[in-house]
Amino acid sequence: MTSSRAVAVYCASSMAVPEGFLQLAEDAGRAIAARGWRLVYGGGSVGMMGRCADGALSAGGEVVGVITEALVGMEVAHAGLTRLDVVATMHERKQRMTDASDAFLILPGGFGTLDETFEAITWKQLGVHAKPIVVLNHEGFFDHLLAFLAAAAEGRFIRPVHLGLITTVATLQDAMAELESPLAWEGTRDKWWFESAPPRP
Repeated sequence: MTSSRAVAVYCASSMAVPEGFLQLAEDAGRAIAARGWRLVYGGGSVGMMGRCADGALSAGGEVVGVITEALVGMEVAHAGLTRLDVVATMHERKQRMTDASDAFLILPGGFGTLDETFEAITWKQLGVHAKPIVVLNHEGFFDHLLAFLAAAAEGRFIRPVHLGLITTVATLQDAMAELESPLAWEGTRDKWWFESAPPRP
């Protein structure tokens, strides 16, 4: 099977997360495969990552994993993928996943997921890519992060228009709809504030 479209999924590798989150990842992988899309992910067999890959594979999907040499043993590289690319560094891993994908789906996760997510956002802000970034805010997982970004925009650390670099949805169904028919982002890529902050009252 050769998919015409590829979606990178960033999510947790922890096995300790609640079962509902693991099931969400499996359902996401299955939904991606059901649409004939290729899944690109971090190559692990554990946690939400592993369940996402298993979901796609169970639905007959094509799954490409990208993992570093150091993480092959640590994250227990998935042995049943369509293709597993082993690279030297995390930087190369993220670059390879970005190059291989047409869109990003962000599921709940920890430091690694946030690192991957913010790199994708920053690269889009700078015009390195123009790919959709869909954040699935399952059970309000990202509420505090979204509130932080809104506060940063209010404080002029982030241009408010750049909050539109990501699309946030509450359900997997809505995430798939956004990935199927993404809206082009029309905001300015100018990230710098050249004018002074307004005086305090």
